[in-house]
Amino acid sequence: MNVKEKILKNKLPLHIAIIMDGNGRWAKKKGNRRIFGHKSGVKAVKETVEAAGEIGIKYLTLYAFSTENWNRPKVEVDALMSLFISAVKNETENLIKNNVRMKAIGNLETLPNSVLENLNEIIDKTKDNTGLTLILALSYSSRQEITNAVTKITKKITSGEISIENINEEIISDHLYTNEFPDPELLIRTSGEFRISNFLLWQISYSELYFTDTLWPDFSKEDFFNAVYNFQQRERRFGKTSEQLPDKK
Repeated sequence: MNVKEKILKNKLPLHIAIIMDGNGRWAKKKGNRRIFGHKSGVKAVKETVEAAGEIGIKYLTLYAFSTENWNRPKVEVDALMSLFISAVKNETENLIKNNVRMKAIGNLETLPNSVLENLNEIIDKTKDNTGLTLILALSYSSRQEITNAVTKITKKITSGEISIENINEEIISDHLYTNEFPDPELLIRTSGEFRISNFLLWQISYSELYFTDTLWPDFSKEDFFNAVYNFQQRERRFGKTSEQLPDKK
């Protein structure tokens, strides 16, 4: 029995987030420039989206470009932006065919107009799809996201729209980029690094973390299924003891 067949459909994580890491190292190992790794990583994105759809995952967030990535060499950033445009254009038909809804989070206004226009176009074309929701984190920083939320809430307190006594976790969540999505239950990071890298810091407070040595361009459907199967073997207690869990009573 392969790993996919072992996955229990009634215990799937509702939302999976992935830090796609290792493109540059993958390219270097093969004696190529970093952008070659980014281009090869597109195949892993396609495989992952297909795998998520095959088993019925509802939300998939991919960390595609952080605010810190703007500090990379201009030639690499420019190449990445061109790659985003071509990838979005090339995948539009497949996303529509496979009933995938595209969304994006981050400081999107900082993206080049050409990228933003193509992104908005595919978001509009797929807005009525009811299968997997694919969320791209672009020009994203979790600290910036939280800072923006605090600013918005403060302005509403000042205007009298919100009372300071009513501030709670729900109100904070409602002012984050991710306010329309459930928090991830599983976070995957590739390439053998053990960092969160300023990604969904608020949202992953109770996520299960899964780290793999596989570099992103080599990440396959089998790797994705392994992560989901591993998730299903874990006991999620949310601060309780094992004995307090429903299935232990």
